[in-house]
Amino acid sequence: MKISTKGRYGLRAMMDIAMHAQNGTPVYLSDIVKRQEISAKYLEQIFATLHGAGLVNAVRGRKGGYLLTRPPENIRLKEIVTVLEGPCALVDCVANKAACARVEKCAARDIWTLLSNKMDELLSGFTLADLVRMQNEKNGNEANTYHI
Repeated sequence: MKISTKGRYGLRAMMDIAMHAQNGTPVYLSDIVKRQEISAKYLEQIFATLHGAGLVNAVRGRKGGYLLTRPPENIRLKEIVTVLEGPCALVDCVANKAACARVEKCAARDIWTLLSNKMDELLSGFTLADLVRMQNEKNGNEANTYHI
């Protein structure tokens, strides 16, 4: 499975909101576009999907923008990726047994299922807050930096 730009950009945009929404202030789409270097039209499409799935709220008006519907600690990366990409399945027969008549006798499907389950498990093990923390560490914004 290759994550498309929709999944990658959507995850980055969600992380951007988690990092920049202060005290319930919405994050402007134009600011996300600049920081993440993503086309505004494409990002609008992604946000329509995220909004439809209940992951973000759109705030209208002059001071409008986007907010997460829940704290970043309560949003699993699996939710975001699944909303934007579909189920974590390497091949169609993993998510849908009807996709192939050989599912019951196919050893290769067993491997694809194991790999798909591991991806699902990994994405379920991380929250948006974890991703923000990891990004802050990469940016040198660690909360506790010690120099010896």
